[in-house]
Amino acid sequence: MDNKKKKMVAPIIITILFVLYLVIYFAVIINTVSGIMKILLGVVPLALAAVMIYVCIQRINEIKGGDEDDLSKY
Repeated sequence: MDNKKKKMVAPIIITILFVLYLVIYFAVIINTVSGIMKILLGVVPLALAAVMIYVCIQRINEIKGGDEDDLSKY
């Protein structure tokens, strides 16, 4: 496997697991809580899942661009 592909595996797996966890959490909240709390407690996990996917896409683009180690810039 290519070195860049190896570096992309971990962020993708972690993102998939975390998003899966948040979706399951969202489903549990929807089924157990009623009223306005359902919306308030349900939006947060979905927003976090969207942010996690966005960060993963950014990380993949950094790896493809050759910026594997961001700390070396500072």
